[in-house]
Amino acid sequence: MTISLAAEKIFEIGGFPVTNSLLTSWLVMAFLVILSVFVALRIKLVPGGLQNVVEFMVESLLNLVVSVSGHNGRRFFGFVATFFFFILFSNWAGLLPGVGSVGFWEEAEGHRLFIPFLRAGTSDLNTTLALALIAMGAIHSLGLNDLGLFKYVAKYIKNPIKDPMGAIVVFLEIILEFAKILSFSFRLFGNVFAGEVLLIVVAFLVPVFVPFPFLGLEIFVGFIQALVFMLLTLIFINMAVAKTH
Repeated sequence: MTISLAAEKIFEIGGFPVTNSLLTSWLVMAFLVILSVFVALRIKLVPGGLQNVVEFMVESLLNLVVSVSGHNGRRFFGFVATFFFFILFSNWAGLLPGVGSVGFWEEAEGHRLFIPFLRAGTSDLNTTLALALIAMGAIHSLGLNDLGLFKYVAKYIKNPIKDPMGAIVVFLEIILEFAKILSFSFRLFGNVFAGEVLLIVVAFLVPVFVPFPFLGLEIFVGFIQALVFMLLTLIFINMAVAKTH
């Protein structure tokens, strides 16, 4: 079985290629929407069962966001929590039975390649890059909304006469903003993709019992990566909306 760095195309919709990672991302989004609607329609004053689990997760996450950003964090909770749950379930989706192991064979350049029907969305660099661009776009949009155009731009652009060092540092600030995008996308992609490769190699070498500890490790790593992405987004939002003195 070959290990492909890029996601593989499964089918097309009106000329638009649908890859296995994109298909998995759609399924994860559908699952989260259905779960949210199901819990919201059956909500009770005294929670029990599934509602109890969902409320515990949401409340724990809200407490974490408030502890980082204060009460102002409630403004950003819906945005960053969406990142967390989508990334978390996308990471864990790659560990489900059949994901990455059920598919079809295809001839390519004289070689038979195995194309899985499903693949974790976050193991595709396109997905993680899109998440990074959305996060950075929202960060700067919130900064502009809270501070206004001139005050927000003043955080980056300095008067070269009054503050010559600040005028030089602005170039480093611009590079840093692009570095954030790369850091967001490659950190998440690298960890998830490396975990999938590790599980494939271990399962191929020792297919019985030995992969289970690594599977538990990947469950933990998937959670940590989702949490790190959410917290970094939240911290950068706090920095963007903070007023300079």
